[in-house]
Parts: sequence; C-alpha cells; structure tokens
Amino acid sequence: MGRKHKTTVTFLSMDAEPDNHVPVPARKMALMRCMKPPLHFYRYLYDGIGRDHIWVDRKRKSDEELAAIIHDDLTEIYVLYVDGAPAGFAELHFREPGICELVYLGLTPDSVGGGLGEYLLAQAIDIAWQHPITKMKVQTCTLDHPRALGLYQRLGFVPYAQTETEVEDID
Repeated sequence: MGRKHKTTVTFLSMDAEPDNHVPVPARKMALMRCMKPPLHFYRYLYDGIGRDHIWVDRKRKSDEELAAIIHDDLTEIYVLYVDGAPAGFAELHFREPGICELVYLGLTPDSVGGGLGEYLLAQAIDIAWQHPITKMKVQTCTLDHPRALGLYQRLGFVPYAQTETEVEDID
C-alpha cells in the first residue's frame, strides 16, 4: 500500500464561452490533437506530468481500460510541444451531451512557468467551446500546482462545490 495524501477537491464550471485574451508565450510551440495515442506515450505524459501531483487514477488502469477511455470518440487529447518536445497535455471529454469536462491538464515539470499553463488552458477552453456545449467543467485539488485553482478562476471557471478526500500513492 502506498502513502495516503489528504486533499481538498474543488469542482468548477463555466456556463458561457469566456472572452480570454491570453498572451502567446514567445517560444516555438505547437498544440496538436493526438488521435488515439499509443498507450506508452499517454502513460509517459501522464506520469511525467502527474508524478509530483499524485496523479494515480490512470496508473491503476489496465491497458484495455485505459484504451477504452483515451481512444473513445468522445475523448480529445491535445499535446503541447515546445521546441519539438512534449511539454504538456489537455484531455477533454464530451461524454455528457452539451458538456465538456476538462479531465486532465498539466505541464512537464521543466515547462512550468513562463505562461505555458495559462496558454494551454486558454487553448483547451477555446477548443471545447468550438463544440456544441453549454457548460464546461473541471476539478482541481490541493495536490495540483498551487496556482491551478486561481488560474481556472482567472480564465472563467467558477467553483460550485468542495470535498475532502484521500489519494493513495502507487508504490
């Protein structure tokens, strides 16, 4: 058994497309949709980005369970490349009619800072609202980057609920 971490989860939503004007960082970047990513590549991103934040849910999934989620036609995964290397990703689910859930968003540790997170979030929001939705949802917790909650709120998400929980590490 792994170590348990107490955390506060905040649930946020956005009921209308925001008018965000986020500056584009002065870097050589590309944001590309990754259609049915190979499992090893997804696991590489998920672990590299989520390791410091105790992202464990997808690590517990078998290859078949993970493929069913990330290869679903209602899942969209976008990878941010900076100077040719993966720097972050955003995962959007459109499983509920009219709703987009931003399931994962994060940067590799060496990509944090310099506005890349704000840029990636703004792009994910723009992509989501290009679909026929009336609401966008996300959740964050106190194990995520300390500025995550403020960033979500600054770009238009509004908290509507909180809960306390525990997350168990995978050894």
